[in-house]
Amino acid sequence: MNTLRAIISVLIGLSASITCAQDFHDCFSDSTLRLDYILSGDAFQQHISLDKMSRIPGWWGKRQHLAEVPVEGNGTITMRNHNDSTVIYRQSFSTLFQEWLAYDEAKTTQRAFESVFNLPMPKDAADITVELRDNRRSVISSMTHTVLPQDILIRRKGEMHITPYETLLKAADSTRCINIAFISEGYTETEMPVFIDDARLAIDALFSHEPFASFKDRFNIIAVKAPSVESGTSEPSKGIWRHTALSSHFDTFYSDRYLTTLAIEDLHDWLAGTPYEHIIVLVNTEKYGGGGILNSYNLSMTHHEMFRPVVVHEFGHSLVGLADEYAYEQEDVPMYPHDIEPWEPNITTLTDFSAKWADMLPDSTLGIYEGAGYSLKGVYRPAEGCRMRNNTTPEFCPVCQRAISRLIRFYTE
Repeated sequence: MNTLRAIISVLIGLSASITCAQDFHDCFSDSTLRLDYILSGDAFQQHISLDKMSRIPGWWGKRQHLAEVPVEGNGTITMRNHNDSTVIYRQSFSTLFQEWLAYDEAKTTQRAFESVFNLPMPKDAADITVELRDNRRSVISSMTHTVLPQDILIRRKGEMHITPYETLLKAADSTRCINIAFISEGYTETEMPVFIDDARLAIDALFSHEPFASFKDRFNIIAVKAPSVESGTSEPSKGIWRHTALSSHFDTFYSDRYLTTLAIEDLHDWLAGTPYEHIIVLVNTEKYGGGGILNSYNLSMTHHEMFRPVVVHEFGHSLVGLADEYAYEQEDVPMYPHDIEPWEPNITTLTDFSAKWADMLPDSTLGIYEGAGYSLKGVYRPAEGCRMRNNTTPEFCPVCQRAISRLIRFYTE
């Protein structure tokens, strides 16, 4: 009899776990668990440290496919039920820290980078595992810790003093949509009307591209007015350091046009209490530059003539995980080992080409073009031109369009 009761108990537990993994409200409350980490180390050893935990009203991420990820990314954060280790939520990501590991500086210097992840707040105790992978897709560092929802040291954020914002685009179904926040960087209080105009230009640029245009009603977009003390952004190569909301700057990794922010906690502090999951930072500068990191942020200049194609290109990185399809001899970076198939859907080393666009090759516009992913040799792209290769091609290639469509459907169906 005791054995039968034990079996029944296990079956009930498994049933509850399966339901929890499928039904958002069985596992989570309608609020956000924000986890702040410090990623540190060098090319030879990496560390993950928990910094802070916060609770924020509302949850604006996915409510289906909770234990699945649409793309692999360079890392994964996984939430498991503490009692039975069932995976109840998973999300993939990339980080600036992992990108930095490919540069020579990482061979001689240790550095630390902020990283923030938003997860749905679990109703019960949960174990959180963060894993970082190298460019061979192998785990190089991992860390697990337990979150107790009732922990009194979980900060409360986003309940008061919420940064003002405007809704610029409403989704047809707010429960099955992609929530995007544009946030101002380098705009003073008096320049906020300019920021709103720039955000509208960015929206127009984004939805002038397929397949975004066909899925426009599945996006909810706000513009968050984070004021800066000074206009513009920092340019270290010119000795210019400006006091801005997000401390953005050019010359990231000593690349003149690489515009990023390392103040990730400040970024999410400005956004706390607003309906967001994906982030597009608009920087008030005329200088060319930008950057995009999967499930972290897209950052673009706004007052250069190439603003429209650049903000769309960077969104390809931050939302979909598309790789850069260009390569320059003067900036050849060995990001992709030639004996490993990259996880990004739009480049290949031909190691496992069947997993990429082999099925699409009857399309006469596609092929296998050498030179992509910052490498002139050994890494290939699907088309001669694409929004992920240059600013002059007016659209995404068919391979990138398919990847975008699949990801939008993943989040909204």
